[in-house]
Amino acid sequence: MSSNATINRIVTAVQKQLPNGARGTLLAVAAVGFALWYLSAASSHASVIIPPPAVDEPVSGNSETVVLAGGCFWGVQGVFQHVKGVTSAVSGYSGGTAETAHYETVSSSRTGHAEAVQVTFDPHQVSFGQILQIYFSVVHDPTELNRQGPDVGPQYRSAIFAANPSQLEVARAYLQQLSQARVFPQPIVTTADRLTGFYPAESYHQDFLTLNPHYPYIVINDLPKITDLKQLFPELYRDTPVLVTKSGT
Repeated sequence: MSSNATINRIVTAVQKQLPNGARGTLLAVAAVGFALWYLSAASSHASVIIPPPAVDEPVSGNSETVVLAGGCFWGVQGVFQHVKGVTSAVSGYSGGTAETAHYETVSSSRTGHAEAVQVTFDPHQVSFGQILQIYFSVVHDPTELNRQGPDVGPQYRSAIFAANPSQLEVARAYLQQLSQARVFPQPIVTTADRLTGFYPAESYHQDFLTLNPHYPYIVINDLPKITDLKQLFPELYRDTPVLVTKSGT
C-alpha cells in the first residue's frame, strides 16, 4: 500500500471516530499530521512470497492447535480468522505463568509472556505447514527481535509454541529451510519451543480487528495483512472471519 493511500485511510479512520460536527478542515489537517507521525513509527513489514515447508506434518485427526506469537495479537488473530480451515483463533499470552497473564502486567515486559494467538484448525482443510507459511509471509516480520513495527518489547517477539513433538520438528525444519534460502533480507529470529501454557486475553482484546476496522493502528498495521492474505493465498482466504464472540470460545 502506498503512503498516500495509507494517509487517506488514516484520515478517514480518524474522522469516523469524531462527532459529525467535528469533521472539518482543521481536524482533517490534524489527522494528516497524525498519519505522517504514525507512519514514521509504523511497521515497514511487507508480505513476502516464500516457499512452503519441504516437510509438513502428517494429517492426524480432525482438529489441531498451535500457539503463534508475532507482535500485537490483534493482527495475528485477525489474519488467522480469515483462513479457511481455522475453527478458532483466540488472543492470549504464552511463555509466562498464569498469575501474571494479564495485559497490564504483560505490558511491563517483565513477565516472560508473549502476546500470542491460539490457532485451532482442521488439518484436512489447511495443513500445519500452510499455517506456518501464512505466519511467516503475511502475519509478521520474523527478522525483528523483541519488537514488531511500532511495538517494542519481548512481549512482541516472534515465537512458535508447538503443541506436540511433530509440530516442533516441522517448525524447526522450516526455520532452517527459510534461513538457508535467505528469503528475508535479515536473519530470522523466530524461536520454536514446546507450549507450556496459553492464557486467553481479556475480552476487549478478542476480535479487535473485526470490531474496530477504523481504528488507526488497525488501518495501518493490520488491514493490509488481510489484503495480502487474500492476494497470496486466495485458495485459503475466506471473507467472513470466525470470531471468538460467535464461537463462544
